[in-house]
Amino acid sequence: MDSLIRNSTAGQLLRWITGNKVLLYPEERPDFQCPSCYAGDTSSATIFEAGSERNSKSESDAEERQSEDASTTETATNLSRVPSMTDLEKVRTQDDLARLYSVATQTEVLQAAPSRPIAPTKTDDGTILVDWYTTHDPENPQNWSSGKKLFVVTQIYLYTFAVYMGSSIYTPSAPEIQTRFGVSATAASLGLALYVLGYGIGPLIFSPISEIPSVGRNPPYIFTFALFVIFTIGAAVVDTFGGLLALRFLQGFFGSPCLATGGASIGDVYSLLKLPYGLTTWAAFATLGPALGPLISGFSVPVKGWRWSLWETVWLAAPILVLMFFCLPETFPDAILLQRARRLRRLTDNDKLRSQSEIKQKQLTVTAVAMEALYRPFQIIFLDPAILFFNVYTSLIYGIYYSFFEVFPIVYIDIYHFNLGEMGLVFLSIAVALAIAVPLYFLYLYKIFEPEIRAHGPGAPERRLIPALFASFLPPIGLFIFGWTSTASIHWIVSVVGILLYTIGIFTLIQCIFIYIPMTYPQYAASLFAGNDFMRSALACGAVLFARPLYLNLGVGPGVSLLAGLTVGCIGGMFALYYYGAALRARSRFTAK
Repeated sequence: MDSLIRNSTAGQLLRWITGNKVLLYPEERPDFQCPSCYAGDTSSATIFEAGSERNSKSESDAEERQSEDASTTETATNLSRVPSMTDLEKVRTQDDLARLYSVATQTEVLQAAPSRPIAPTKTDDGTILVDWYTTHDPENPQNWSSGKKLFVVTQIYLYTFAVYMGSSIYTPSAPEIQTRFGVSATAASLGLALYVLGYGIGPLIFSPISEIPSVGRNPPYIFTFALFVIFTIGAAVVDTFGGLLALRFLQGFFGSPCLATGGASIGDVYSLLKLPYGLTTWAAFATLGPALGPLISGFSVPVKGWRWSLWETVWLAAPILVLMFFCLPETFPDAILLQRARRLRRLTDNDKLRSQSEIKQKQLTVTAVAMEALYRPFQIIFLDPAILFFNVYTSLIYGIYYSFFEVFPIVYIDIYHFNLGEMGLVFLSIAVALAIAVPLYFLYLYKIFEPEIRAHGPGAPERRLIPALFASFLPPIGLFIFGWTSTASIHWIVSVVGILLYTIGIFTLIQCIFIYIPMTYPQYAASLFAGNDFMRSALACGAVLFARPLYLNLGVGPGVSLLAGLTVGCIGGMFALYYYGAALRARSRFTAK
């Protein structure tokens, strides 16, 4: 618990106020014994020189002992760096990717064995790269207990849930906002649309910031989430329509770091083999948030007024912010090792002790960061057919998902005469869909994905699309059911079944695509996810605005059928990528060959 609080924002603030007199790190304690490899012993037995072999001894028995020691230590050293999502950026070839997953598999065996010391690397200029002390180093997030990992990622899940729920919880307030400010239904919908656009733009800015080792994950989380709460309070008390829209955009923008780096935080604590489970759960919270928003505010807004939905967001987000402030530790390994290197330099007065991230950080420029964040995602999107298709497909199904917030009032209030609260209950079908889709996808990961990786390595990335081939049929089926059974003569539950099928389909599709992308484009995975966030959110923003006119002018059945027809076309694209993906990868300059 001490380390949890010490590494949190509150702990770091308390250390700064007291001049590092409280919540001490091991290197700051009087009883700390500095490993000899950092304390000045630079013999070949304790430090690996980059690009060189250990000096052999003339005596055969000594040479044999050295060989055994080197083998044991090097195994510990190589496998100590548990492969995580950050390591994918260093992959350049499919062979590199195979080795990364191989190390991930072997590391599980090593972590079950007794702890071993890790020898740091010495570069050509004499710099000693600070690393984890042992294979079981408690400061390494990959070595945390299962309970601590779960506690940490649960905070990310709740953070994500609150931000996503903040988008749709506004929708029951829209009719009253129309009346209060004298605006049209489309104008009132801007409160949702601009929020979604804000959290699409945010990752382009905040994702690269969180990858700077001297910054880390926590400061962007806490600072921006605090602003999110402040702007939410502002939106709850504002008295002008323009001010409300501006504050809604700022809510989404400053709530976006959970989208920008939430997955990276989960990847910091789980190995590549277990990461899909954490990301799937994270995606479930992200999907559930918008679904429960209208349910939560649907019963309160008619009684308490339109501002109540925004106050409910504050009541949910503020306690989560307090929890994260006191209990969310830094998880970024590069940031943790950078701070360790600084402490060791103070302890030993050895300026040659550096973390790899310090060296890397010196090479960063504003131009390079801006290039990777703002240019690279769109360069790949428009030059690589596979990525272009995936972005169009995920944006389409995401936009349709957000169009539900406009079509549900037409169907369940105008046709079935539900009140706002009862209409919110319809969104529970999305929760039921997740209760079906998540266990099924976990079963696929446990029975097929993991065993294949352990036995044969990552293999062809297209194999990760197999569940998506089946799931791609569900969105059009679900939409056609919803669109053509939404009539007063057919019970409302039938249309809800269509929503359930649609949600199962899109959830499975997105999980498969988000595994395929880092396995095919590992070097650019972070940039591609940020670009995908932007494109999905941009289309969802547009969908919120065009959905109501679409459904009112064409009718629910024809309007939904138009969108369903687009998803039918995407089925062919998914099968084409499965069968011809290898040929496309061979021609792409961005894939790992």
